[in-house]
Amino acid sequence: MPIPDPTKTILVVEDDEFFATSIELALSWLTQTSIVLTSSAEKALEVLHDHSRSVNAVLTDINLPGMTGYRLIADIRGDERYCRLPILVISGDADPQAPIRARGHGADAFFSKPFSTAEMRLKLEELLDADRIAGAG
Repeated sequence: MPIPDPTKTILVVEDDEFFATSIELALSWLTQTSIVLTSSAEKALEVLHDHSRSVNAVLTDINLPGMTGYRLIADIRGDERYCRLPILVISGDADPQAPIRARGHGADAFFSKPFSTAEMRLKLEELLDADRIAGAG
């Protein structure tokens, strides 16, 4: 019989209050999951550094005040403590190269705004399950 996963923490980096709330609502149905909202990449890095063991995934926008989401992703991937942390991008960037650039920086998935909350949740669950399985071995 599988042991239930402990509480997971999802870090959401979104400066638009409407989309931050939408993401939070989309993830609220996940059991044993807490959502931490930040409005900048700098604040997100503070959360990671303060609680490195408790963050299980990051959902970020690209166009943020100050540091961009691309830089945030690169910084996360450049730190060996977080190199396997699932990262999903949810962005309204009109640049058709944005998904390619995000993946090139290390994102695991890219969703354009407006996005399908169901697809985003499924991808997040898939990445969290893959990380759990990889971490068990």
